[in-house]
Amino acid sequence: MTTIVPVLGDQLSLDLASLRTTDPADAVVLMVEVREETGYVRHHKKKIALIFSAMRHFADMLRQAGWTVDYVTLNDPANRQSFTAEVVRAVERHSASAVRVVEGAEYRVRAMQDGWAKDTGVPVEILDDDRFICPIAEFLTWAKGRREYRMEYFYRDMRRRTGLLMTDTGQPEGGQWNFDHDNRETPPRGLNYPLPERFEPDAITRDVLALVASEFAGHFGDLEPFALPVTREQALKALDHFVATALPDFGRYEDAMIAGQEYLYHSVLSSSINLGLLSPIEVCRAVQSAYEKGDVPINSAEGYIRQIIGWREYMRGMYWRDMPAFESRNALAATRPLPEFYWTGETDMRCMAESVGQTKREAYAHHIQRLMVLGNFALIAGVDPKAISDWFLVVYFDAYEWVEMPNVIGMSQFADNGAIASKPYASTGAYIDRMSDYCGRCRYDVKTRVGPDACPFNALFWDFVARNEDRLRGNGRMRNMYATWDRFSDASRAEIRASAEAFLQTIEPAADGWARAGRG
Repeated sequence: MTTIVPVLGDQLSLDLASLRTTDPADAVVLMVEVREETGYVRHHKKKIALIFSAMRHFADMLRQAGWTVDYVTLNDPANRQSFTAEVVRAVERHSASAVRVVEGAEYRVRAMQDGWAKDTGVPVEILDDDRFICPIAEFLTWAKGRREYRMEYFYRDMRRRTGLLMTDTGQPEGGQWNFDHDNRETPPRGLNYPLPERFEPDAITRDVLALVASEFAGHFGDLEPFALPVTREQALKALDHFVATALPDFGRYEDAMIAGQEYLYHSVLSSSINLGLLSPIEVCRAVQSAYEKGDVPINSAEGYIRQIIGWREYMRGMYWRDMPAFESRNALAATRPLPEFYWTGETDMRCMAESVGQTKREAYAHHIQRLMVLGNFALIAGVDPKAISDWFLVVYFDAYEWVEMPNVIGMSQFADNGAIASKPYASTGAYIDRMSDYCGRCRYDVKTRVGPDACPFNALFWDFVARNEDRLRGNGRMRNMYATWDRFSDASRAEIRASAEAFLQTIEPAADGWARAGRG
């Protein structure tokens, strides 16, 4: 009576519910590399290498733990290149009587799993993914009947649920829930930024790098150098390194952007958490422990923990609350094609060139680069939210649809009509200038509003305000923006909008559908 236990590429945890509830003596773990997953969008080469290497290392860990593992490599001649087809083949190959699997984190994967019982002809048990702190059903109960789904309210409930940074009297440590006002400093010149822990590729990873170089040469991004953690042991080492070297200053500089400094004080642990090499709660407890020892200030500990038990869990809940309709949201009726420079990095806007160039090299950019540079430009330029969402899904090593889509379509592009964000995350170049050193050597003048030498963010922001007046003037958090717009003379408003349109006319659009249609 053999049970097939499929383990997906983002379920690389020995504590996975399907493994916990199955006797290794009666089971075969199925792991497969399929083009169906590498090609539904053309993922960054480094992301494919990360997932395949982590999968192969995890398979070895399972074998050492006593499991029988059926691992199908990408170039196995028998590989049908479809996850469903490989589950069917495994059931036949092992004469299995059942399938037990943890639910996929993405809607399309869960829909695929729902069809497996019919496809295989054997019972299929789909378990909740309890690696997340808040079950989907519990989030939906929290959201039911609310007029506003603000993350801050959810986050406070999660603090109470987990006890993280809570006093014995049930109050938040430090006397307040949120220390964001302490987390917006611009680093002084000359700081010695700690690099994340780097890992030399072993034989397994080198084989994967060769495979990706051969099979996915046309995909976006640089494959090497490759130094990401691909095992739990490496991920734990990376966590310890972050807590000891970068976490103390993470808080006050978490929104800063410095040219040539890809990581600053960020952990770069999102890939390990999203793969399953680290659990979100163990990462938060490591951060809390450092705070309790006096090694880390409250603003750093709280800011980091909020990203995990607040934003990460909240985005997952909002994704499942609104799918499958979420991906077609477009409340601001934005239709502009994605600009070509998101693909090439070839633009005179230094903030965009730096952020895209870093993304191409590292498959990584931190949250402010994603939100207030790359996302901000797409928002104020009126880019189709699905096009920019597809781009984000392609280019980042930690991007999975359940976390990427609500962050981009909801928070970044305001395409869900404010369900996630209370106002659009739109700004002129002044915000970027305040939080970065990008503007000082940019060909555009960040302090000029109109004309060929003006920072494009400036006119585009006010054009965004003007063209969305019917949709946004009633938003209380946009009141000051519209009050300022109303003070401009008719001639100034016309000049601003003409300057914005002149710049938009210079933008070359990316080829239609390149992210999903296989453009190289």
